[in-house]
Amino acid sequence: MSGGLDVLAMKEDDITKLLAAGTHLGDANVDFQMAQYVYKVKNDGQPIINLRKTWEKLMLAARVLACIENPSDICVLSNRPFGQRAILKFARYTGAHPIAGRFTPGTFTNQIQAAFREPRILVVSDPRADHQPITEASYVNIPVIGFCNTSSPLRHIDIAIPCNNNSKNSLGLMWWLLCREVLRLRGTISRDLPWDVMPDLFFYRDPEEVEKEEQAKAEQEREMAAALLVTEQPIEAPADQWMDAAPGGASDWAAETTVGGAGVGGAPIGATGVPPTTGGFDQDWNVTASTHTKDWADDEWGGTEPQNVVSGGNW
Repeated sequence: MSGGLDVLAMKEDDITKLLAAGTHLGDANVDFQMAQYVYKVKNDGQPIINLRKTWEKLMLAARVLACIENPSDICVLSNRPFGQRAILKFARYTGAHPIAGRFTPGTFTNQIQAAFREPRILVVSDPRADHQPITEASYVNIPVIGFCNTSSPLRHIDIAIPCNNNSKNSLGLMWWLLCREVLRLRGTISRDLPWDVMPDLFFYRDPEEVEKEEQAKAEQEREMAAALLVTEQPIEAPADQWMDAAPGGASDWAAETTVGGAGVGGAPIGATGVPPTTGGFDQDWNVTASTHTKDWADDEWGGTEPQNVVSGGNW
């Protein structure tokens, strides 16, 4: 328990969280062993749990869990869906071994099966729903810590934490408080600073609600992508690069080469460092060599006209 220490006493913020989650609201039926944790009964017959005793039992359970050297020797389990996410988060931050969902009979007693375990302590979310592991734990002398409602049986329960375990917010908050206190006692987190993990991570979430949120998020992303496509400016076609690149504004490739010994763009060939030749190019791209004035027939046949090789006609 808190032992009267101010550092372990319940703070106002913790009381506000417990009241907002409905942890103090008990079940309509009250077990004779849980009657000691009931503060009063409302006019409609609903019992009110004493939150001071809830906090004292929570501190006692946290001090017991913090004394275990190997965190994996702590086994946390929940058969009900409301506590499965909470125990997975608890196991993630404390290093305990979680068993979410259906409990396999013989996990604590049958050494042949592969899932056999020998934990040093067991923490359950509901003694009534988790009666099978509690019964097996009693066979091998494993102590049990349980979150108990006013109607929960306390048979084989060593430390009972009175709370409302029927509400997903209340059960998630109790697992969050237990996890935070264990980490504080181990020295992992400081008491002077608030824990950066929100209690909402320990709350149960309906798979249908999660799917609806994912669909709404995907639809919003598609709408944003469509809006970006609509507002995007069209790309202008580039100007005529051949018109701009041509020197002097030439619009035809043929204008790049001129006659009379001129180079590309009308510049003289001599200006480029190449000595001009005696002959040039005429407009019909025919070479006019000044040194060769004879006809090809003079060199080949020795005359100005080709010989009449084939009788009856000329070439």
